[in-house]
Amino acid sequence: MSFETLANWVHNWLYETLHPTVALLVEFAIVGVLIIGLFAVLGLVLVMMERKVSSWMQLRLGPNRIGPWGWFQTVADTLKLIVKEGMTPNNVDKLLFNMAPMLVIVVSMVIMAPIMFAKGIQIWDINIGVLFVAAVSSLSIIGVLMAGWASNNKYSLLGAMRSGAQIVSYELSAGLSILVIVVLTGSLKMSDIVMAQADGWWLFKGHVPAIIAFVIFIIAATAETNRAPFDLAEAESELTAGFHTEYSGMKFALFFLAEYVNIFVVCAIGATLFLGGWMPFHIGNWEGFNHVMDYIPSSVWFFGKTFLLIFVIMWFRWTFPRLRIDQLLSLEWKYLLPISMFNILLVTIIALAGWHF
Repeated sequence: MSFETLANWVHNWLYETLHPTVALLVEFAIVGVLIIGLFAVLGLVLVMMERKVSSWMQLRLGPNRIGPWGWFQTVADTLKLIVKEGMTPNNVDKLLFNMAPMLVIVVSMVIMAPIMFAKGIQIWDINIGVLFVAAVSSLSIIGVLMAGWASNNKYSLLGAMRSGAQIVSYELSAGLSILVIVVLTGSLKMSDIVMAQADGWWLFKGHVPAIIAFVIFIIAATAETNRAPFDLAEAESELTAGFHTEYSGMKFALFFLAEYVNIFVVCAIGATLFLGGWMPFHIGNWEGFNHVMDYIPSSVWFFGKTFLLIFVIMWFRWTFPRLRIDQLLSLEWKYLLPISMFNILLVTIIALAGWHF
C-alpha cells in the first residue's frame, strides 16, 4: 500500500465515521503528531550524520561507543538534555526569553505544510506554496532577535543582531533564486512545480539561469541557517554561543533542533524546486530507463535528493573557514544580489522566448 492510498483511506474513514468538523480536528491532530515525530527523528539522524561526516572528513572515528558504531550517541545526548535543569538567569525578560525557542520551532513546523514528501503526501497544497514558505521562514528571525534581546547578555544581543543582518540580507538572493523556477514553471504551487519536472529536472532543462540560481540558493540557504562558513551569529571563538548563550536544557535543545530541521527544510525546498522533488530521474524518450526509475518509490527519491543537499551543506562547514561579518555582507550585496537580479532578467527572456527544454 502506498502512502497516498493510506492517506486517502484514513481521510475517507474519518469522514464516514465522524462528524466532518470532528474528523477535520482529528486529521489536524494526526498531522501534528506525525510532524513532531518527524522532527524528533530528523534531530537524531541529522546530528549523527553531522558528526559522522565531520569525522570522515577529518580522518577520525567520531562517536563509536554508545550502540553499534556509535549510532545511539544522539539518543543519549537527547536524554541528557531532557533531564537537564533549565536555568533562567536573573534580570532577563522571562516572557520573551521563554517564547523565543518556541517561536523558532513553531515556524519550522509551519514551513513543512506545502512540502511534498512523496507522491500525494502533502499537508497543504496551497496555491501560493512558494510564497507561503518565503513569508513564514522570514518569521524565524523574530525568535532569534527575541532570544538575543531577552537574555540581557551582550554576547547574545550581538549574535542576534548579526543573525538579523545576515538572514535579512541573504533572503533577497534566496528569494530571487526561487523566482527563477517560478518564472520557468509559471506557478507558485509546489505540486505544479514538481509536475513541471516530469520530463526533466529544472536544474538540467532550465539552462544556465537554473544552474546559477541553484548555486546561489545553496549559498544563501547555508547563510540563512547560520551554518559555517556563515555562522557569525554563533561564532564560538567570539560570542561563546551567540544568541542562545544563556539557554540550557530543553530550551537550548529547541534551538538546536530548529537549526537542523531548518537545514532539512531548505534542502527539501531546493530538491523540490531544482531536482524535481519526488519525481524520478527521467531522460527524454528513454522509455526503458524511465520505466526502471519509476520503480523506485517517490519517498526514496525525495529524501535521497534532500539528504544529498544536506551533505553538501555539511561539506561546506568542514571545508571553508568562517567569514568576517563585513565579508559576509559584501558577498551578498556586492556579488550574489546583482548576479541574482541579472539572472532574473535572463530567465525571463528565456521563458518568454520558450528557449528552455
